[in-house]
Parts: sequence; C-alpha cells; structure tokens
Amino acid sequence: MEAPVIHNDEVPVTGAGRVRVSRNTPREPEVSPELAKELGGSGAPVRWERLTAPEAAEVVGARDAAIIPVGATEQHGQHMAMCVDTTVANHVALGVSALTGVPVVPPLCYGVSGSHGSFPGTIALRPETMIMLVEDVVDSLYASGIRQFILLNGHTWNSGSLDVSAEKLRTRYDDVRVRYLAYVTMYPGSEVDGRVTYGRALMHANFFETSLMLHIDPDAVHMDRVVSLTDTDSFWDYRTDQVSRSGVWGREIDQATAAHGAAEAARCIETTARAVAAAVAEPWPEPRG
Repeated sequence: MEAPVIHNDEVPVTGAGRVRVSRNTPREPEVSPELAKELGGSGAPVRWERLTAPEAAEVVGARDAAIIPVGATEQHGQHMAMCVDTTVANHVALGVSALTGVPVVPPLCYGVSGSHGSFPGTIALRPETMIMLVEDVVDSLYASGIRQFILLNGHTWNSGSLDVSAEKLRTRYDDVRVRYLAYVTMYPGSEVDGRVTYGRALMHANFFETSLMLHIDPDAVHMDRVVSLTDTDSFWDYRTDQVSRSGVWGREIDQATAAHGAAEAARCIETTARAVAAAVAEPWPEPRG
C-alpha cells in the first residue's frame, strides 16, 4: 500500500526564525449594548471563575445555563501559535455571554488533536478522555444548579467526542438539556470565507482562522511566515502531516486581514448569541400520548 501523497505547498517551507514571546492578551469582544438589552445580557461577559460561590448561586438562579468553550492546543502551521482554537472559541463564548447573560466557564484548552501527527508542539487527548472530561465538568456544574449546557467547539476533531458526551448526558439526566455546536454553526457554512474548497474537516490555519486571530490576538500571528496550500479533493480523511508539509490547509492565507476577522467574529458572536438566547428560553417539552 502506497503512502498518501503529500501535496505541494505554494510557498517553500522555511525555518521558524527567532522565537517571539507573546506579551499581549487577546482582545475582549465588543458587543452592541442595544443587542445585549434585547437578548438579556449586560454587555459584559459573566466569567464563572471570577464569581464567588454566593455570586455563582445568584447567577444560576437567574440563568440555569452555561457555555463551555472547547478548544485545543495544537500546531497551526508556521505562522500561528498553538492557542488558536481555544482563543477563538473563548472569544466567541465571552461575546455570547455578554449579549445573553449566560455564564461562560474557563475553556477546555486540550482537544482531540492526535490527527496532526508528527508536527511538534501539539498536546492531544484521546477521544475517550475528552468524553470523560466534558462529563466531569457538566456533572460539577449540575451540582451547582446548571441544567442547560452549550458545548461551544473551536476544533473540528473534537466533534465526535462532544456528540457522544451530549448523548450520554441527555440520557443520564431527566432535567438536562445539552447541545454541541461549533462557533460557526449558526450561519450557513457556504458563507464562511475560508478559501478552502475541499477537505471536509481539514480546513486548518487558513484564511478564515488567520483573519480571526489577526483581530483577536495579533501577537500570536506571524504573517511573514505564512505558507498556503492548494487544497485537493479526497474521499478519505488523513492526518494533517500526511497531506501538508506546513501544517495548514487553505489558499491565500497571506491575504488574511484583521478587518475581515473582526467582521467574521462579530457575525459568529451575534448569530450564536441569538440562538443561545432563544434556546435557554425554549419551553421544556411535555410528554405526548
């Protein structure tokens, strides 16, 4: 059996150069006060870890829901730090919290990332570990009174584990609602400008993610090291190191801009916030005979 063909990168891979230490913190999401008023938020995110125990009980009394951002610590090509998936998922979660008042817990920063293969730096969980981690977090929040859980994902290969977690939790508890969604789920995938045509879940460190990071955390991006990849069609899903020398999947990454990232981030936050606000107010079903 022949090994999968590694596709040719558009730009030669070069050395990483001098390490630049990130000194900046990610940008806080900016939300519309009018939209926050409409959706029930204060305009500022409710960070679970910043609450005292009595404050947490008060928050739960007003909103028995929580957002759990789920990211990863994994290679993102030569030009971006390994925090991308966690940073973006948490940014969107904080924006949704600011608009809706639903508290957001600290992000889960390790993901199901073994499919990156031999690229250095990635810290990967087994799918089974991710399932147990999510269950433990939800069980703890349940003990505090939370009954509605939004698993907000920033890394595609977490999807299978999060689906399993949701299934296990909704069958374990009679009074729990749980939904897994990606931060781009709530607007049509065809409208996501990723500069990727093929590859199903392979879209990675591409124009879209790079634009988001240029807006949210530009100090984690090295545009002078960008390597793009012409994506091709295939039936199978491969490890990233089997199809990309650089660790990216997507064209025209050098055209990414902070302005485009700001527009995409705002859209992700608003569409997700509208969905979450409606979801937590949705009546519980009555058994039908």
